[in-house]
Amino acid sequence: MSSPSIAGDASARAAENTRFIVLISCVATIGGFLFGFDSGVINGTVDGLQQAFGSSKAALGFEVASMLLGCAIGAFFAGRLADRWGRRSVLIISAVLFLLSAIGSGAATSSLMFIAARVLGGFAVGAASVMSPAYIAEVAPARYRGRLATVQQIAIISGLFAAFLSNYLLARSAGASTDALWLGAPAWRWMFWMMAFPSLLFLALLMLIPESPRYLMVKRRHGEALAVLSRLYGPAQAQTTLGEIERSLAGDQHRPRLSDLVDRVGGRIRPIVWVGIGLATFQQLVGINVVFYYGAVLWQAVGFSESDALLINVLSGALSIGACLITVVLIDRIGRKPLLWIGSLGMAVSLAVLTWVFASGALVDGHLQLPDGMGTVALIAANAYVVFFNMSWGPVMWVMLGEMFPNQIRGSGLAVAGAAQWTSNFAITMSFPVLLAGIGLASTYAIYMVAAFVSVGFVLKYVRETKGRALEQMEG
Repeated sequence: MSSPSIAGDASARAAENTRFIVLISCVATIGGFLFGFDSGVINGTVDGLQQAFGSSKAALGFEVASMLLGCAIGAFFAGRLADRWGRRSVLIISAVLFLLSAIGSGAATSSLMFIAARVLGGFAVGAASVMSPAYIAEVAPARYRGRLATVQQIAIISGLFAAFLSNYLLARSAGASTDALWLGAPAWRWMFWMMAFPSLLFLALLMLIPESPRYLMVKRRHGEALAVLSRLYGPAQAQTTLGEIERSLAGDQHRPRLSDLVDRVGGRIRPIVWVGIGLATFQQLVGINVVFYYGAVLWQAVGFSESDALLINVLSGALSIGACLITVVLIDRIGRKPLLWIGSLGMAVSLAVLTWVFASGALVDGHLQLPDGMGTVALIAANAYVVFFNMSWGPVMWVMLGEMFPNQIRGSGLAVAGAAQWTSNFAITMSFPVLLAGIGLASTYAIYMVAAFVSVGFVLKYVRETKGRALEQMEG
């Protein structure tokens, strides 16, 4: 029987280990904050870009969307490079790219230079989007891994909010986004330069966190892996976990490569890879970024004033954070799969209501006029849709991508699924204005509604629960 002092010491060490895991996970989520900031900052700079570069509507659209192409490339190569250089190393590279993008976007003297800087930022966003949750999954214990990884989504939304607030304050200080602020530079350039500060903080803090022990084991650096595991879980648990990782890798000791995603027996892509691609794609096919990127356009199209439309966006942002907090509480209790199918069903119903509301309106001078009271119904349904997304597919998809793949193929699986997510994001973002002009708001939302209904069946049939399972128990 242990003495109270020994038990107390063990409890204190366990608490210290937990604090360390939480702290290094929070460092990783700064990548999510920068992901959100870099995505949101563009909203306040459109007038400045038009004035500085004289861009046509088409060119301006590409300047805004160019980052998303970089995201797809960054997500794809991040997984591959993480298998070669390490998870922490790729996060460090992404921090440097965030910094270069912030400086370059603000200093750009031509459209081409601006696009190049934004694509660099896209590389960083894509890398951070897959590596931050993957790093958290590989250092956190199974019992609260989901909660820590869900903080990534809160960080993303917080980054969006910080960008919107920063843009507002800078434009207000200057008088307008195109007016000179500090050092003679217009406010819109400072909006990009503001991102340099969290980028530097991210880079500095990454120097203080350890490399993923799973990566170290794949590279056969057993001594380093044991040291990190001891710091994370304590010496006794470290030995147990080390043995579990060794056994999971025992039958396959070659260097990870993209071809590992193909089953060597059947010669086909592993089913788990298709599930990852499905999760990544459905997250975008439900149309959430139409709300995030075109929210003001949407609400003005159905009769709200510009001021009211911007206020609705703020409300949606606040609800998004609240919904993510619900997920933090529930994800390690009820699991990932229930949250996904409940979210899918809730989004499908909400989108069905929006489709019905928009179909009830009539076009007057190019604007959709809704019958009395229908604007309020649309507002409630749209915000219910945002809540259902952010308590389910928003955070849970990233959590599952970070933990669902076996150790040997995690980097390659993340590469393919991450690229699928950002390619779908680009396609939905670029297609919305075309669909809006071609088939109207109701028919466009009907497409997203169908995708949400189909995703219910996809989750129920193909997605495996990962709650409480060690990463070494994941099957491909």
